[in-house]
Amino acid sequence: MTWHRNTIVLTLLMTFGAAAPVAPATASPATSPAASVVDAFDHAAHPLRTVEPGGDTGDLRALDRMIGGARVVGLGEATHSSHDFFALKARVLRHLVEAKGFRTFALEAPWSTGLRLNEYVLHGKGDLRDIMREEFQRDYLWWNNTDYLKLLQWMRAYNVQHPDDPVRFMGDDIAWTGPEVYDEIADYVAATDPGASPRLAELYRGLRPDVPTGTYIERYLNKPYPERQEMAQRTGEALTLVKRQVSNTSSEAHAWAVQQATAIDRTARQYAFDFDDPAQAAQSMRYRDQEMAANVVWWQRHTGTKVLLSAHDAHVGYVPSDPAHYPKMQGAFLREGLGRGYMSVGLTLDQGSFNATGPDDAIHRWTLGPAGPGTNEQTLDRVHLRDYIIDLRTVGSPAHEWLTRARPTRIVGTGYPDGPYDIALAPTHDVLIHLHRVTAARLRDR
Repeated sequence: MTWHRNTIVLTLLMTFGAAAPVAPATASPATSPAASVVDAFDHAAHPLRTVEPGGDTGDLRALDRMIGGARVVGLGEATHSSHDFFALKARVLRHLVEAKGFRTFALEAPWSTGLRLNEYVLHGKGDLRDIMREEFQRDYLWWNNTDYLKLLQWMRAYNVQHPDDPVRFMGDDIAWTGPEVYDEIADYVAATDPGASPRLAELYRGLRPDVPTGTYIERYLNKPYPERQEMAQRTGEALTLVKRQVSNTSSEAHAWAVQQATAIDRTARQYAFDFDDPAQAAQSMRYRDQEMAANVVWWQRHTGTKVLLSAHDAHVGYVPSDPAHYPKMQGAFLREGLGRGYMSVGLTLDQGSFNATGPDDAIHRWTLGPAGPGTNEQTLDRVHLRDYIIDLRTVGSPAHEWLTRARPTRIVGTGYPDGPYDIALAPTHDVLIHLHRVTAARLRDR
């Protein structure tokens, strides 16, 4: 079976847009936002000095107050490949490390990818550029950019200076689990119960990757549905086997081995849906967001670190803008797992450029002009500040009521054209950062 990049199946990995675009509403003078709505935003908005990391971060103190005691902060992006979103995340991370004690940067990237990058930022293991090139393939290629290269280099430099209190990197996604995870589990079982090793090897037969990341994902997607189901059954049995290996080992080693085996099982189960059935395809999307949230919650509780989570606006938010294809989002699962310990920060843009795959399967740089009438962004861009931060939970009337109504909003996944989608901002995020203009990120190796 052949998969096309713009079908629902590809949303399994990263692409957010799968539904038909929503045409921007045309606003009549009677329905145009009242000046009092913009006035309320003017009073509630806090200026954002710059998106670029480094220098004074006094303008981010307002964000500190909004975060409060949250242990995980989801910081979104309205496109998957704009420099300004990536640079802002690096700036916010640096500030939160210094001001709020955050120690983990989590990315919408596979669990095992995060482990490789964590070894680099903690211990300098491997060549960073090679790791990014090897791990950020196919639908993750957008992360192989110069902004994230600089972010990871900063994390490594910070750890050289603070070896006893390091920052960490994690990946929360599930589309790929690298060979080193299989090897680690095999070593653990061999050490705790050598007699179980042959059975483990049989259960993982044909699953340990021996090809590049992108090739492995493509081949997995093209396997017949019954074969994918059978593979998930075996990874589930392997997980049960690992859970039983509790003798002659520490509780820490056992907990880690179980999490590693869980990562493999999550990858297999993500693919164990019939993607030709729209209902199952939607359930696969729900499963993905549920398990990404589970990875973040496990990491936060296991390491005890505060986490800045980077993902698409859709994944950090609470309410799906396309419930037929995305029944429940990661942000909603995180709120269930962490309560007020989780906070969602959405990002919007009025205009600018980004990279995305076009209908011809090639990567293009796309440019958007100013947001049109009836959109959320057109009103947000009328605020007197060019770029700003606003706490959606505390905005007064009549802006509060305005924020609860769904309007066309720009959110772009890995492919374009995509959207806009009808989004009510206040139910979807706790805090919003609005940028007047963004520019496309610089992709490495392109």
